[in-house]
Amino acid sequence: LQKELLKYKQEARNLQGIKDALQQRLIQQDASVLQLKQELLRANMDKEELHNQNVDLQRKVEERNRLLAEYKKELCQKDRHLQQRQTKLDEMLRQLSEASYQQVDLERELEHKEALLARCMKREAEE
Repeated sequence: LQKELLKYKQEARNLQGIKDALQQRLIQQDASVLQLKQELLRANMDKEELHNQNVDLQRKVEERNRLLAEYKKELCQKDRHLQQRQTKLDEMLRQLSEASYQQVDLERELEHKEALLARCMKREAEE
């Protein structure tokens, strides 16, 4: 009986050691699970923050695209006005050029008539 008792005590000690080791392992696993849960929570928070930043950036991109479209529209209108004014300016330059040629022709004609008048007056004075 004594041998059996010692045997069972030894077995009980072995089982207690196994139980303690398993409890220690369970504590470590619980700590690991807790750490993983914290990391998952941080990752989810980071993911949510990135999602919010993405939404904010998307909104900014849409706003900038809207502004860009407005600027392009304004630029097209200004280009049309500029083209119209350029056409008017070209027409005015053409008219100015024609007027300049007419002025030169009229000045020549005036010089010619003044020369004729001077000759006529000189003849008259000689007569």
